[in-house]
Amino acid sequence: MNGVLTGWLRGRLLAPVLAVTFSALLCAVALLVSGDAPWTALKVMVSQVGQGTTAVDIVNSAAVYYLSGLAVALGFQMKLFNIGVEGQFRLAACVAAIAGGAWALPPVLHTVVVILVAVLVGAGWAGIAALLKAYRGVSEVISTIMLNAISTGVIAYLIRPDTFGVLEGNNISTRPIEHSGQFPGISLGDKGTVFGMVFVAAALGVGYWFMLGRTRFGFELKASGESPTAAAAGGVNARRMTVLALLLSGAVAGMVGLPELLGRDFAYTLNSPQGYGFTGIAIALLGRNNPVGIAAGSLLWAFLDKAALALDNVGVPREIAVIMQGVTVISVVIAYEIVRRYELSAQRRKVASEASVTLGPADAPPPTPELTDSSGNPSEVR
Repeated sequence: MNGVLTGWLRGRLLAPVLAVTFSALLCAVALLVSGDAPWTALKVMVSQVGQGTTAVDIVNSAAVYYLSGLAVALGFQMKLFNIGVEGQFRLAACVAAIAGGAWALPPVLHTVVVILVAVLVGAGWAGIAALLKAYRGVSEVISTIMLNAISTGVIAYLIRPDTFGVLEGNNISTRPIEHSGQFPGISLGDKGTVFGMVFVAAALGVGYWFMLGRTRFGFELKASGESPTAAAAGGVNARRMTVLALLLSGAVAGMVGLPELLGRDFAYTLNSPQGYGFTGIAIALLGRNNPVGIAAGSLLWAFLDKAALALDNVGVPREIAVIMQGVTVISVVIAYEIVRRYELSAQRRKVASEASVTLGPADAPPPTPELTDSSGNPSEVR
């Protein structure tokens, strides 16, 4: 029993502890090389959390990162690399903003329609790569990268003043979404307002956990990712699972831009945030495709983003936070690979040890009988 518990703890805790240790050491080295004290930088970043709206900003940003990480993780479950989350979320946010600004609907219904439009656009844009992958064998990496570039051109066309855009000063945006289509948040006074979509993101995380661990679809999804051949032998349609996995990934990706669109900006502009899709890849790796791990990675990433603003006050370049983010991801990948190889080696040693104990003298092959002649003397083998 103790051995089983020790093995479970080692498998669960050893990799995260190693990752945190590696990350802390490498970040400290980076700070020392830049001529700054690691402890001072850390203390300033932690103290910044209690200042102004930083804590609320971290939670809001973490919700955006969490949605992006979930979208990437859904593809990873099938060993599919949906690098197109960036284009899917941007195009979905743009079209949802156009729809939300053009339609006048009752409250709640208006918000739901905007969310549904974003989900459908994200899924539809990912569906192009899904069909190419399933029916033509086109790598989803190549197709989604190309679709990212195409989405940029489509967005530029959609928000032109002669299509759906509105020129306001030097900026172009969609028509603002009326109050009936906005997603209300929780106001904390001077501390800021928590986006209402934060709770939607949390609910999606619960749904992701339930789907993977408690449904037949989740089992088939993971089985197809682990071994398509074995899954097909068990009656799973691998082509269908490929299409569904990318459609689900795109649907969640379509919601990445909604927390800020419905909770703060209320319109899509040329200056709307970018890069969340690529950040989601790092966060999915950081969280090992686990909903709790992705949540922790999202909070850490948001903390490094927002708290790093205070580094300028003590003369530390804020770009050091970007180094910390990259080092953290690399540390996690290295730590889990080290633990994986260690566990594999330990299993091999265990199997070899059990085999040597099980095979005793009774299991050894019988000795070769000696040939004798009629007088009992050994005969010569010719």
